[in-house]
Amino acid sequence: MRSWRHAVSATAALSLLTLAVSAGSASARPHAADAGTITEDKPFTFAVFGDMPYGDAEIADFPHVISQINADPDVSFVTHLGDIKNGSTVCSDAYFQMIKSDFDQFKDPLVYTVGDNEWTDCHRPNNGSYNPLERLAKIRQVFFPRPGRTLGQNSVPVTSQADEGIPEDVRYTRAGVAFAAVDVVGSNNSMAPWTGNTQPTPEQAAEVLARTASVTESIHDTFASARRHHDRAVTLMMQADMFDPTVSDPSYADYYAFQPIVAAIARESAAFDGPVYLFNGDSHLYNSDQPLATGSSWLSLYHLTTAVPNLHRITVDGSNNAKDYLKVTVQPHNPQVLNWTRVPLAGSGA
Repeated sequence: MRSWRHAVSATAALSLLTLAVSAGSASARPHAADAGTITEDKPFTFAVFGDMPYGDAEIADFPHVISQINADPDVSFVTHLGDIKNGSTVCSDAYFQMIKSDFDQFKDPLVYTVGDNEWTDCHRPNNGSYNPLERLAKIRQVFFPRPGRTLGQNSVPVTSQADEGIPEDVRYTRAGVAFAAVDVVGSNNSMAPWTGNTQPTPEQAAEVLARTASVTESIHDTFASARRHHDRAVTLMMQADMFDPTVSDPSYADYYAFQPIVAAIARESAAFDGPVYLFNGDSHLYNSDQPLATGSSWLSLYHLTTAVPNLHRITVDGSNNAKDYLKVTVQPHNPQVLNWTRVPLAGSGA
């Protein structure tokens, strides 16, 4: 059983998070032109995958995964949902550079949402006992050398939060759908205590406060842009599974740092006249559901009083189950807007 003191700490931290989010929303800048807006009224297909490569075999096969996605003639955009390594290997500069070199082989534009395994969890002794904040700075240096542009050989402009120190948060519009990739990670969005600690350090909490405020601002701006441009749908991308169906009895103490983000998604989705899609990794098993529909236990866990039936969440396969990627197509004249199929990876045995 968690101690009363820990519960109080969680509640206090959530209050700080909520205050930071409110301050961030109140001080949001006027909307600038969206750098990544392309509103052509024709089908648009993109690939989504994440939680790979995990372990030596997947690392060795990763270039073949990239080649297979490159060879798909329909795909014109790619998103990796984070966790570029497993949670028990070293978070070294050399590893980051190797994966960045792999990413550079994508022919299409690549958006990478950062995962917890590559920075949040790097305090673990088997990860190298790093300071996670230093690893996050290194991730940003290595993987986001040109803020405001995607990775990939055919890099394209996107709207970035680089001026807030968070270049990985980006927005773009394609085929009448507003997209946002935001840095929301597992390990309770990085509020899980580091090795040797029983609660988050002040520096750790300060980083989460700032990043959460920027994430909620990006979510707000994405929906505002969608309404302004009369977009048909909104699509959000992140690493964390904030509605993990594999957890039978979720504890608020393990999820409280997601609450302001879930509240922002719920509030904006409820005010949006169209479907909202959330793609995430983290839990490693493909899943498609409506996590905030009427009757969902997640509504009470996140202290929400109103259901959000237009929010559809999709989790990608990963880890030892990384046997496919999602091929997602925007259908300009279909009320569902997005449809997707799981494409087996060659040699995966799927």
